[in-house]
Amino acid sequence: MVRETRVYVVDDDAAVAKSICWLMESADHPARALAGAHELLALLPLEGEGCIVTDVRMPGMDGLALIIALAEAGCDLPVVVITAHGDIRMAVEAMKLGALDFVEKPFEEKALLAAVENALAESRRRRETLSADADARRGLESLSPREREVLAMILAGKPNRRVASELKISEKTVEVHRAHIMEKTGAGSFAELVTMAVQTGFGRGR
Repeated sequence: MVRETRVYVVDDDAAVAKSICWLMESADHPARALAGAHELLALLPLEGEGCIVTDVRMPGMDGLALIIALAEAGCDLPVVVITAHGDIRMAVEAMKLGALDFVEKPFEEKALLAAVENALAESRRRRETLSADADARRGLESLSPREREVLAMILAGKPNRRVASELKISEKTVEVHRAHIMEKTGAGSFAELVTMAVQTGFGRGR
């Protein structure tokens, strides 16, 4: 299981892969060359920050099939696709499948480096979002059955008075439950609490 921030370079042309790795490492981005899609898939899961740079035309599994396989495996590392001149159709298809960017061969070093650094920034953003979602989910899961009940009613747009009436408790008790919900979830505002509930699917299937 790989956790280090790394750029994974997938290209059946060893010279090209080595050249890209050298470029990445010259910019302080550790890189690893892989001769084909299956070599990368064998490393899964790839945890931590990073990105994947892959040629689109490769023997066996091509870049498009690799993007699909990564998605099916739950790998969310951003993908930058390298395409030969005239492969715009494949580049567009790669973007539709989830690739973050593409760079045409012969590529300019600055263009490829910019695409990779953008992908690494996106990887950091995704990791931060995942971490925030996990924290929100833990907070919501820590709610008591009554607090979950109160939250569900509040999210349905019911005012405190109605919540109190339906649950046969006092409005003061509803306010106490609301305060506990805010404290346990770490929400700074009601709007933030609603966002947490929506993003984590609170109450879905109940």
